[in-house]
Amino acid sequence: MAVIHHTTLTPSKLELLTSWLPTQPWYEGDGRRPELAKAGGFRLDDPRGEVGMEFMVVTDVSGDRPVSYHVPLTYRGAPLEGADRALIGTTEHGVLGRRWIYDGTHDPVLAAQLHALFVGDVEAQDQNESDTPDPSVTRSFTGAAAPGPIRPTAVADAPHATDIVADVATVDGTADATADATVDGGRGGRLTMRVTRVLRPGEADIAEVSGVLGHVAAGWRLPDGAEVRGVFAVITDAPR
Repeated sequence: MAVIHHTTLTPSKLELLTSWLPTQPWYEGDGRRPELAKAGGFRLDDPRGEVGMEFMVVTDVSGDRPVSYHVPLTYRGAPLEGADRALIGTTEHGVLGRRWIYDGTHDPVLAAQLHALFVGDVEAQDQNESDTPDPSVTRSFTGAAAPGPIRPTAVADAPHATDIVADVATVDGTADATADATVDGGRGGRLTMRVTRVLRPGEADIAEVSGVLGHVAAGWRLPDGAEVRGVFAVITDAPR
């Protein structure tokens, strides 16, 4: 289980995201500098204990209406090779020292653990406490279980989401880069995990994606204190 250190980050995550969010194609601020507040989220554990993973919700109150963004983050003790464009920034952690913070949709460790969450192999963890599962995070999956690991092959932004395309392993443990179908009877295939970026209460995001095999849902707080839930990610076998 990941250990949550209640310590300082300089600069803070919100400070880094204030600069990073306006550069993203799904940001709705029309060039405004966001005014961000932490609104919720959860974590996943790295089986090797090396990479921190947080599925963070921040709400921007700079405009006429609040907008809640879902930003998966990974925290690393060294740069992730080949992921310069996904780097949100570096920060000094009060216990661990320098940390490299990445847009987690580009991190293969997060992609693997998100897939494991979809299929029920791992549990979501509390955002703020160590060794504490978060049962409020729910998931579903109706496809066949993959016989081996997944291999992310592409990441692409949509208007309100980011797609992680991944090949899943065949029965011999190799990734199948040719099949555009879900795993079936031990055969490999290709899956797309669509990470919702602009959150909306309810399950409307599921209806907008074809070939949905499952979803992850969780809650966050609105600026008025209301607790809401929505779809954080869906998984589909439809080719992107």
